[in-house]
Amino acid sequence: MNASDDARLNSNGRADITRRLPGLSDGDLPFHGHDRIKEYVMRETADNTRPARVRPRRRMALFLAAGAATCAVALAVTLSLQDSEQHPAAARPEPAAVRLLDRVALAAQAAPAPNVRDGQFLYTRTQGHSTALSETKGGGMAAARTDESAERWVSVDGSSGTLTRNHEGEKTDPAPDKGKATINGPTYRFLESLPTDPDRLLQLIYADARLNHGGDSGSTTGPDQEAFVAIGDLLRTVEAPPGVSAALYRAAARIPGVVLVPEATDAAGRSGIAIARAHNGERTEWIFDKNSLRLLGERTVTLKDSAWGKAGTAVTSVAIVGRGVTDKAGQAPKQ
Repeated sequence: MNASDDARLNSNGRADITRRLPGLSDGDLPFHGHDRIKEYVMRETADNTRPARVRPRRRMALFLAAGAATCAVALAVTLSLQDSEQHPAAARPEPAAVRLLDRVALAAQAAPAPNVRDGQFLYTRTQGHSTALSETKGGGMAAARTDESAERWVSVDGSSGTLTRNHEGEKTDPAPDKGKATINGPTYRFLESLPTDPDRLLQLIYADARLNHGGDSGSTTGPDQEAFVAIGDLLRTVEAPPGVSAALYRAAARIPGVVLVPEATDAAGRSGIAIARAHNGERTEWIFDKNSLRLLGERTVTLKDSAWGKAGTAVTSVAIVGRGVTDKAGQAPKQ
């Protein structure tokens, strides 16, 4: 999927795809006043800033309502407009994306919760790659891929460290201090404690993101993009309770600039439909199976030709290829 492919996909094509997916009708949006908040959100503008040479994983923040007392819907919707005014580059969520996220949320809500107990580990196996730039002898830049395939064991209750096994070997990150699990380092028990109301959950996510990416931080990422990436990180790295997963998807539907991408391929070669957000010349995509609406993986693609590659190049891509519960870190889950 590249930029020219996107140009060929008009709104009728997107509507046709979403009509064939299970869930709500086009008129059923997951929060009220969707049309009327558009007066507060600025259209996306081009950002020609050169991307960073290393692609770090990022995390999240809060979107509080900002002063539109003359408009009742601004008070009803708990999303803050203050950050949208400070970061005017994002359009409102695309309606097709909102509808798809609500259908994904319905599927997540219906999924069985993992049967876990304290002392056990949530297991995730992924395959994929990241990309880094290095300077050549001639002074140019060359892109090189790094294998990011890994197995990961996360303690259910945080009583043990997180074990990661990849091509470099094994590494165990220390267990969080008791009761100190966070959005950036969650455990299953921490995720169970999160609100399942999408607005309240999004407030927590934006609050976390504002700490490092708010208006006074000097960050060029901004809370909107940070919130989107952080939700994706949570959904990909740790299996959450069904109600929380559903709330995360519905929270993402409230982030300005979220769009639907009709065709996307994950790192395992599986084709799906994606929810995405563009920032700084690249687009972060969450890829879902078109039939089950299960999350397949995530990738970031370039939107224009650059040292990273041609437009449409996946500079990072990670596919979820296995999940389960184990009694010990390093142990394979039972089939």
